[in-house]
Amino acid sequence: MDKLRQTTQYLLPVAKPELYEGEYDIYPVHDLGPDRIRCDYTSLAFQIASSKTVIIDGYTGVRFDLFMNDLNRELNSMGISPKCFAVHDALRSQEEIECLTAPFLGGDDPLFGKRTTLELADFYNKEKLKKIKPEKHHQLNIIYGEGAALAGWGGLLIYIDIPKNEIQFRARAGTIFNLGQKDPFAPKTMYKRFYFVDWIVLNRHKKRILKEIDIFIDGQRDGEITWMTGKDLREGLQMLSRSAFRVRPWFEPGPWGGQWIKKKIRSLSPEVPSYAWSFELIVPENGIIFSSSSIMLEVSFDLLMYSDGRSVVGDKCNDEYGDEFPIRMDYLDTFDGGNLSVQCHPRKEYINKNFNEVLTQEETYYILDKKDDAVVFLGFRENIDPEEFERALTESYENKTPLDVPRFINALPSEKHSLFLIPPGTLHSSGRNNLVLEISTTPYIFTFKMYDWLSLDLDGKPRPLNIRRAIENLYFDRKGDVIREEFISKPYLLEKGDGWELYHLPTHKNHSYDVHRYKLKGSVNVKTEGKCHVLNLVEGRSVEVQTISGKIMKLSYGETLVISAGAVEYTLVNNTGDEAMLVKAFMK
Repeated sequence: MDKLRQTTQYLLPVAKPELYEGEYDIYPVHDLGPDRIRCDYTSLAFQIASSKTVIIDGYTGVRFDLFMNDLNRELNSMGISPKCFAVHDALRSQEEIECLTAPFLGGDDPLFGKRTTLELADFYNKEKLKKIKPEKHHQLNIIYGEGAALAGWGGLLIYIDIPKNEIQFRARAGTIFNLGQKDPFAPKTMYKRFYFVDWIVLNRHKKRILKEIDIFIDGQRDGEITWMTGKDLREGLQMLSRSAFRVRPWFEPGPWGGQWIKKKIRSLSPEVPSYAWSFELIVPENGIIFSSSSIMLEVSFDLLMYSDGRSVVGDKCNDEYGDEFPIRMDYLDTFDGGNLSVQCHPRKEYINKNFNEVLTQEETYYILDKKDDAVVFLGFRENIDPEEFERALTESYENKTPLDVPRFINALPSEKHSLFLIPPGTLHSSGRNNLVLEISTTPYIFTFKMYDWLSLDLDGKPRPLNIRRAIENLYFDRKGDVIREEFISKPYLLEKGDGWELYHLPTHKNHSYDVHRYKLKGSVNVKTEGKCHVLNLVEGRSVEVQTISGKIMKLSYGETLVISAGAVEYTLVNNTGDEAMLVKAFMK
């Protein structure tokens, strides 16, 4: 068969690799104790051999055909010949599914659709589904595929998950399809359908069956699985909802990508020319890694929210945003790279009306590192004329000519540890030679690009611009002295104690989250006060994080850590002898 994934990035290994002291860990794990995770089809076959009926459900992107071949081989070696039923046989026709999903896909828009209101059951023909029944006298009956639990069988329930980054690598290789499709679309078209339809209906289904799952499988490796019991999974999730955790970060190249991430994080593949993004904490696409006896198993982050979101984010936040985790952090690397596009993000009422999202992108740029004369583009020049600006953008796009950026846009000097405030509707861009820690509320694909410096995407084509949408959302009064006074945070000392200082880095009045920064030479005790805290070590080698549940984690330079609201309190300890600095983001 063709190569399953198209990428030069590493696949998650089965066993946890050794780390250098203080090294950024690209595979952060949460230990469940010994002998909780298995890593072979043989043990799985023995586990299900005594069952009469088995339901194998899972996520889009899983190659159920390959999985069933491997499982059947093991069962056959035990003298068991299962009767297998593909739930896909009960799917509606491709034409029906395309009509069903079309209202949520934005027509000809290459990027944006609208968050679907569909359910997974809508993709299936109810009568066909009813007809898929186990054969009473057969030794073992198996039904498999996305939504297999919808068939209503009783029996052992297995769920196969796969990380979002691996889904995208497989989509780029053309080895997987969208739900109900027989052939792959172009990768960007597949992603739009995944984001606005497939992932949403499958997440709702996953939430409903979480408490019933008997066996959970990490299906990202061809021919090699790791699995655990549903009971151990749920206990592991409960542990995290009352303590601290890191998600598995993943990294993406981009047309403006730089070299900082590649040089500083040695565990990454050197074959990637540059890295533009680090998905530190963009939880719609991050996973969480559990480990047992050094064996790793990744689960999607949403399971943690479905398990006990209130303990993770706190009651007030859960009431307002439901299963959505509200804060994200990521890196934008332009070291020796290029400028980000000139862009803005939608106002809250706009994103809700047009895309059915409950949160919008309220960003800040924290400058973790910079070199030379790096700048941040933020807001307009004092004499901005909105109509002239729109004409200039349109002419640049149509004629493929440079925009006179200094004529319209502020360029502010970039300084380490400064925080630039970018509430929705604010024009912004990072110039080259910055390492930006982007702190924001969670949505992340709703970027309205106005000017992209005439650069091409990695596929050699221009990236789509959204000039009209940007104009509809921009605040043109965010300009000149207003930007310097109101859109650059002015830190002040909030509290201090023996070996620590706490500074407030005020965010904009239109930000729903706030930012603190600790300077730490010793230790400090912190209370969550019913909110989750998101930490990043922005200076220093490492700090230790101790929760009252007894969990101890080491946070190295550049790493991101979540403290669940349910942790109640925690202690930050710096044993290195050097001063450390951590930023803490939390909802207001």
